[in-house]
Amino acid sequence: MLEQERAELMPVPTAFDGYVERSAKVSSTCLVAEARNRYSVPCELAGQRVSTRLYPARVEIATNEAIVASHARLVNEGHISYDWQHYVALIQRKPGALRNGAPFADMPAPLQRLRQGLMRHEGGDKTMAQVLSCVMSHGLEAVLVAVELVIDSGALSTEHIQNVLARLNDPPQPESVQSRLQLKELRE
Repeated sequence: MLEQERAELMPVPTAFDGYVERSAKVSSTCLVAEARNRYSVPCELAGQRVSTRLYPARVEIATNEAIVASHARLVNEGHISYDWQHYVALIQRKPGALRNGAPFADMPAPLQRLRQGLMRHEGGDKTMAQVLSCVMSHGLEAVLVAVELVIDSGALSTEHIQNVLARLNDPPQPESVQSRLQLKELRE
């Protein structure tokens, strides 16, 4: 009977995307309040209205139907979920925010070690801001590898990290070809 009915069956629809959507205003600290907790969004959205989508296990923030932030939903009330990458554009203008900024407390371990090393020197916060800006152009994984290599070398600088990133992104050198041809120089 199943084989006879199979031709008449409807295809299975896509899974139901169930969420509660609300409009919210982004605070000056780049946070959106949802379900008595706050979630970070990219700093260029400060002061704008966004849509929050509350799922059972996550919270998504959208603007113009594009998802700009996604966080695991916080269970208890009164907590804040930060994504440090949302604040990279801000620290380009205000690098001092790196010193005690709560969003940067959960950066990956190599970036934390680099920050601790750089903050010992004058202008270290500016250097760290430059390194974090590399994440936007080169990607987090590449920057983490470069930072690990630079920390191992002991020479902590933006230029060194950018040099390592450039070497990591270089195309491989072609293999040398053996030839019987010889170069002759003509002298005039």
